[in-house]
Amino acid sequence: MVNNVIYKITSIDFRLDLKDPFLFTAHHIDHFPASNENMGPISESTKDEPYQMYFGDVVPGFSEHPHTGFETITLVESGYVDHFDSLGNSGRYSAGDVQWLSTGNGIEHCEMFPLIHLDKPNPFELFQIWFNSSPEQKKQNPAYKMMWREQIPHVKLIDQYNNNIDIRIISGSFQGTEALSRPIHSWAADSKNKVNIYMLTLDAHAEIYIPSTSKTSNRFAYFYQGSTLNIQEELINYKQLVELKPDEIIHLKAGEKEARILWLEGEPIGAPVALRGPFVLNNEQELNEAFRRYRVTHFGKWPWPSIAPVFKRDQERFASYKGGQEKEYPERFNK
Repeated sequence: MVNNVIYKITSIDFRLDLKDPFLFTAHHIDHFPASNENMGPISESTKDEPYQMYFGDVVPGFSEHPHTGFETITLVESGYVDHFDSLGNSGRYSAGDVQWLSTGNGIEHCEMFPLIHLDKPNPFELFQIWFNSSPEQKKQNPAYKMMWREQIPHVKLIDQYNNNIDIRIISGSFQGTEALSRPIHSWAADSKNKVNIYMLTLDAHAEIYIPSTSKTSNRFAYFYQGSTLNIQEELINYKQLVELKPDEIIHLKAGEKEARILWLEGEPIGAPVALRGPFVLNNEQELNEAFRRYRVTHFGKWPWPSIAPVFKRDQERFASYKGGQEKEYPERFNK
């Protein structure tokens, strides 16, 4: 323990190991070059280049793969994501958008990262939070929801020194402003579970106090952009994860540059966790049964022409639901 408010400080490369109800968070940063005609990088990735292809051959990304028993919350900071799943749903989303996917009793999907720009680099950054589900929620049908940047609530503040602060509310509430609704079978959907997910942006030298939450919650702050950050008089460096006492008001102060922080807190589910690859259940027997069921059913027939489909370059952001019967475009939220 660093002090009676800061429990632990961890330097992060890629993966943030967290505590119930959060499993972990992956922080992807890739410096993709300009695109070729197939929306892949103009040169083939090597170990020395500042990007990865992941499981993509032509376009970077994660081709067809299964999940069950938890939720993926994907927050895009830059770049594009094309989503396709075994329910027949699909969509494209980009910087500022959030996709909340409840994998429930099983789904296959792919997440590809098409490089849109032919004449300039394609920077890419996203967070994917693996968020656990309760034993009952793991049995529910999968579903997903798009939270478009035009919809996501912000709280904008000015501190006593006239510095600007912006709080994007992905889950929960802040100073009376409520987040968009979460999928119905999410642990975060019930306000009593106090699942607050914020993306904070502080001007250089800006200060803010984050309210306390329940003493039984787990709470983390991840400082992912800026020079330094002061938390409760403790100097935090770039890409450090801080575990915090939940029932304390927390003082944050940015250093010489704008600071960005991912804030995560919530009541634990309190159930056993058995994780094997892309499946998260409650014990080994359930995992074995889920893998058996996947081998037989593949969680539904894959309805797409390849394991790594992408949309055309000029496709606008959109989402389809109910097997493509309903489509949603974020432009309507501008009105």
